[in-house]
Amino acid sequence: MRLRDLLLTALALLVLVGLAAPSAPAQDLLIPMDEQQENHLKAYGAVYATLQKGQTVDWLLNYRGGSFLTSASDAVRRELRVRGVSFAVIGGGEASKIISEVESDGSNKSVVPLEKAPEIAVYAPDGAVPWDDAVRLALEYAEVPHDVIYDEEVLDGDLSSYDWLHLHHEDFTGQFGKFIRYRNEPWYIQKQKKAEAAAKKFGFQKVSQLKLAVAERIKNYVSQGGFLFSMCSGTETLDIALAAHKTDVVPEAYDGDPVDPNALDKLDFSNTLAFRNFTPNLNAHEYSHSNIDVGPPPPNMRDPSLDYFTLFEFSAKWDPVPTMLTQNHVATVKGFVGQSTAYNEEVLKEDVVVMAEAPDRPQVRYVHGTLGQGTFTF
Repeated sequence: MRLRDLLLTALALLVLVGLAAPSAPAQDLLIPMDEQQENHLKAYGAVYATLQKGQTVDWLLNYRGGSFLTSASDAVRRELRVRGVSFAVIGGGEASKIISEVESDGSNKSVVPLEKAPEIAVYAPDGAVPWDDAVRLALEYAEVPHDVIYDEEVLDGDLSSYDWLHLHHEDFTGQFGKFIRYRNEPWYIQKQKKAEAAAKKFGFQKVSQLKLAVAERIKNYVSQGGFLFSMCSGTETLDIALAAHKTDVVPEAYDGDPVDPNALDKLDFSNTLAFRNFTPNLNAHEYSHSNIDVGPPPPNMRDPSLDYFTLFEFSAKWDPVPTMLTQNHVATVKGFVGQSTAYNEEVLKEDVVVMAEAPDRPQVRYVHGTLGQGTFTF
């Protein structure tokens, strides 16, 4: 799976951080997350299942890829075996030694106690299948339970029921992904009709107005303490919609009325999450939303052996959240191409943390920021 390595870092945060002090019981299970692990995705799912059972888990940041330590109960052993997850049974003395090493002042490691499995939602339309969405595909394979919600649930206030929200393929500008070349295809016609019906149901004249309302709800969800993890066009178009909340950047081909001639002057970048001073693409026939996305790598870099990006290393003790988000069994991740592939570093807000970049290219691949009481990760 092309996005496998990056998705591992996303799944690594599908737990809530508790306040209990780390402990080393008489007998423990060490779940390694370095290259000795046979199945990293299933391992994250097993840790989630352990938390669901009410058993705490210690997350050892920067120790063997972000390994996990928990009590050696029979139920957890069975869970790990059934899922094909590598683990080792260790004595209390060895567990104490590992924790001492991780917590020592001279190490860039840390122990994060995990106590509660979060409620997870994936924003996707009705009828979407998991294999069309890398996030859902990873969650399904890892056996991490989640709900699929869309515009109606968001506008009905259901986001407050979830700790985590994931989005992937989405166009919050109301331009249907800018796939206008397919406008006569049955799937496109059906998608447009459903979106227009939803807009009408909630009292909006246009799909772009519906999507803006959804984008605003998502932003409010984050500010109230929610965790947003978004990929691909779901990142870029979210900020475009938020910036254009006082104007119209949607070409007539999509919504029946022309773009506001002063649209670019009316953009409000104070309303966005991660990006500023970007320029939306107002050409209905160009498959590009804005200059936030730098597009696919140049032809000379499209060889899979050359296209990669590097995860940054953070201080586990002083910057625990970026450290959690970059836990992985490898530091170099294979590149991939999507509707939004990589971000233009020149339009990134100053307070957004860059967590990965492509060497020798003016772009970033992985960013994180805070809004109010919550966080977003693109």
